[in-house]
Amino acid sequence: MLLGCIGDDFTGSSDLANTLSKQGMRTVQYTGIPNGNAEADVEAGVVALKSRSIDPQDAVTQSLAALEWLLAQGCEQIFFKYCSTFDSTPEGNIGPVADALALALDAHKVIVCPAFPGTGRSIYHGHLFVKDVLLSESGMQNHPLTPMTDPDIRRWLAPQTKFEVGHVGAESVLAGADAIKGALAAEHANGKRLVVVDALRDADLMEIGEAADGLPLITGGSGVALGLPRNFARRGLISQNTATWRGETGKCVALSGSCSNATRAQVELHSRSNPSIEVPAADVIEGRLLPETVVHWLVQADGIPLAFSSADPAAVKEVQAEFGRERSAEALEGFFAEVARQLVRSGVTKLLTAGGETSGAVVEGLDLTTLEIGPEIDPGVPALRAGNALVVALKSGNFGAPDYFEKAARVLGASTTQ
Repeated sequence: MLLGCIGDDFTGSSDLANTLSKQGMRTVQYTGIPNGNAEADVEAGVVALKSRSIDPQDAVTQSLAALEWLLAQGCEQIFFKYCSTFDSTPEGNIGPVADALALALDAHKVIVCPAFPGTGRSIYHGHLFVKDVLLSESGMQNHPLTPMTDPDIRRWLAPQTKFEVGHVGAESVLAGADAIKGALAAEHANGKRLVVVDALRDADLMEIGEAADGLPLITGGSGVALGLPRNFARRGLISQNTATWRGETGKCVALSGSCSNATRAQVELHSRSNPSIEVPAADVIEGRLLPETVVHWLVQADGIPLAFSSADPAAVKEVQAEFGRERSAEALEGFFAEVARQLVRSGVTKLLTAGGETSGAVVEGLDLTTLEIGPEIDPGVPALRAGNALVVALKSGNFGAPDYFEKAARVLGASTTQ
């Protein structure tokens, strides 16, 4: 294994695995830390953790354990993957995990770059944009677990880390890899260890990737990993093989727990032509709605039936105020995990999930340990084979086209050569 990756949630990890696979690396996604060694032909391993919203020290402990496993597989470089909207609170977890990994690897000049232009995320003057608006005006300010109220990644990261935060501006990035290397060295000389790097285009990510050649640790969204495989390819170390994807026939069901603007629009459009059932958080918490009730409805419904708890920010805040944020989140995650288990037992072969926490709960509930990377559905969202008779798609809340659910169902059912 050449490149070892640690992801702080399952949807983002599949996004990263998709990026690396498209660039020619034989990539496997693992759910949690594997018990044994990786297969000999794996070139990039992505260890997916569910650590984004847990206690920072627990996130550090899990990430260091993942690092230990990846280094034991022979990895030359480590990538810490978090969301392209830098989801975190001022108390962590991105900073503490980055600090711990940097210390363990004796890594300096650590790139911090959540940019992903393919999905509209760019960084300019250290500020994160979602398409043409600042992060804090994109809807992420209403995230139920990690509200993002400041678009300046330098300011948001500073209270999370014990190190000084630096910055490489767009003028250096646009000048290419050598200029980026020089700017990183200058920030290091000024005592800066974690360095936010601007990026506006995929071409910028390729230059950043070249500048990162030989660095023990890189952090960011999956976009900045775009340029890393080329460093190994130049040395003739990756196979660049294509793979065959085998889709599944049978019933497809969608589960959505994301409250992002993008997902709520996808839910609304999908519900116009497919059966849908709402899963109110209060009904779940108070036991008025049981998993088996929703499963029975989904199995009997035609088309691509959808069960959703997605709601507008005001409704989410009301539930959190009444029941508490953690209780609300845990109840819904446990509910969807049990729904997924019962759906698979009932013969569902294609499962779509929307939302990082929901997807993580479903993956853990189904005990999915290794995911084969398939074709891309939308930027950042690959099809995944989870078993002999089960394929899944794990979508981050803000990703996907308006018709994502129907598109994902088609891709999961098709057989192609990548």
